Amino acid sequence: MFKEELLTTIRTEKRNTLTEVEAKRWLQEAGIVKVVETVEAKSKKEAIEVSKKLGFPVVLKVLSPDISHKSDVGGVKVGLKTASQVASAYAEIMSSVKQKQPAARISGVTIQQMARPGIEVIMGMSKDPQFGPVLMFGLGGVFVEVLKDVSFRIVPLVRRDASEMISEIKGFPILKGYRGQEPANIPLLENTLLKLSEFVDANPEIKELDLNPVFAYKDDAVAVDARIIMEAAGSPSQS
Repeated sequence: MFKEELLTTIRTEKRNTLTEVEAKRWLQEAGIVKVVETVEAKSKKEAIEVSKKLGFPVVLKVLSPDISHKSDVGGVKVGLKTASQVASAYAEIMSSVKQKQPAARISGVTIQQMARPGIEVIMGMSKDPQFGPVLMFGLGGVFVEVLKDVSFRIVPLVRRDASEMISEIKGFPILKGYRGQEPANIPLLENTLLKLSEFVDANPEIKELDLNPVFAYKDDAVAVDARIIMEAAGSPSQS
């Protein structure tokens, strides 16, 4: 199984943070959410080749087990439409990351097609010392940091919890299709939260999890980025 292979890999490499590719694959194979296809490239030349194969425009992100928040270190470039733009973006990412986080191990970059714009939401999990795993839902992207418009529920969730998590955020009218904008498929988002609750409950080795952003459409939902941090070996959740 992929999970066992994954746990063996990160223990061998003595790390607790999954790469974006690993996190997305695990979530997709578990049937939690659709993800944007993401491919690794270890050099500028390979990044150009992968970009051409995936099709422009593309997004480049730094690939490092030591960097969780890639945008904070200049590790993300979006809307790249040509091979020359990919080459420049690769060089800029490497330069910025080495300057801002010189000790980070860098494996290259990940490349994915630009997803169709949708309503950006975040789904995540963190562990409360008293209550254990707690799920979060809210408006995603930059909104989550600026507006902090999020709701929380303790795992495991039932459908009523998922429904309330979505409806109680201040940005709920946006999800309903504010001023003629395409609405989100709210039952689908509820189902995703319930699947995420089951996934977290079944995998106590997970310490933190973020899907941000998830692009919510009227007929679908797709995770553009994913982050998973595992418990350290030997912690209570690992025993």
